[in-house]
Amino acid sequence: MSIPQPTRTDSHHPRTDAICPRTTDSGPAPGDGDGEESQQDRVNRRWGEVLQETRVAQMGVQILFGFLLSISFTPHFRELGTFDLTVYVIAVVSGALATGALIAPASIHRILAGQRLKEEIIDVAGRLMMCGMALLALTVGSVVLLILHVAVNNVVAEIVTAAIGLWFLACWYALPVWLRARSNRSDQD
Repeated sequence: MSIPQPTRTDSHHPRTDAICPRTTDSGPAPGDGDGEESQQDRVNRRWGEVLQETRVAQMGVQILFGFLLSISFTPHFRELGTFDLTVYVIAVVSGALATGALIAPASIHRILAGQRLKEEIIDVAGRLMMCGMALLALTVGSVVLLILHVAVNNVVAEIVTAAIGLWFLACWYALPVWLRARSNRSDQD
């Protein structure tokens, strides 16, 4: 059982909604007897969802970032050429930025706890998650490029890295946009 947190009732911001539209939940909440979810329950559920999504992404980026940091202490690191060092630096910097973006929602929530800003925190956390995921994709792409460039050759490394980048773009961005558009079309019918 969760303890309800106070929220603002006047939290509709048209300017914010234009940038990143709010998701609307039309179905009943799980476990609701009457099929209706209160505004407070909806906000608490959305915050729980954000936390769960963030935990999944944080784990991946932190493991990858730790791996990247350890590479610089290996004997072969000094043998990397300029291109490989540049890719490595891009991977480390994007990994650090992704880590910051994906951990930020917890910090924001902790600092603003009790300020009745949960809906605003959820919106900002969602944007930070999207930013963090883009940076994580850049980090993974850079790591793949670095490893393949060292292990095989330039052409194979570039082709595989481009394919992986397209895969991330399709899975993480194009598919959700397509599903949203399909859902909107079916709602209008």
